[in-house]
Amino acid sequence: MVTIGILVFDDVEELDFVGPLEVFGMAGQAGADCRVLLVAAGEGEVRCRYGLQVQPHASFASCPPLDLLIVPGGLGARTHAREHPAILRFVREQPGQIASVCTGALILAAAGVLHGRRVTTHHRAFDLLRAYEGVRVEEGVRFIFDGPIATSAGVSAGIDLALALAAQRWGAALAAEVAHRMEWEGGQQWHSDLSLA
Repeated sequence: MVTIGILVFDDVEELDFVGPLEVFGMAGQAGADCRVLLVAAGEGEVRCRYGLQVQPHASFASCPPLDLLIVPGGLGARTHAREHPAILRFVREQPGQIASVCTGALILAAAGVLHGRRVTTHHRAFDLLRAYEGVRVEEGVRFIFDGPIATSAGVSAGIDLALALAAQRWGAALAAEVAHRMEWEGGQQWHSDLSLA
């Protein structure tokens, strides 16, 4: 069983985490042996960027070991989340694969896990990400895999990244089935960029 945690925090961008949640939820229905948990620093409800309120499945204290952590972005990532000691510690302590969507890369950079790696983020945050020493920002790509770290461009690119992660773990056929079920029109991007994985 692959355990996937998706980090949520106040002012997280909804599609940044709901897109991957949909991909991995559907992957489970299509035969992938996985479970997906929303994880937050505490146990209380999280207020997202555009008003959605979600109840995490686990806090940092109760979170089981994760095989994959997804770190979304949004206003909260650009402001308080990348300065939150418990969030940064949680990211640093992950033993498995870590992936960021959009400006979630700023949280990864602040946690120190992007040093020396090729990364990408939302096009309006390239300079913010370049401010972290040793981070090699690439423009014009949908997502990048560099060792155990994967990063994606903005918002909807998280769906492509999640499909590529699903293909990496369970094969391209399963990921293609998920893209088909989602009627993901941009679905060929994840497939064509698998060489970057």
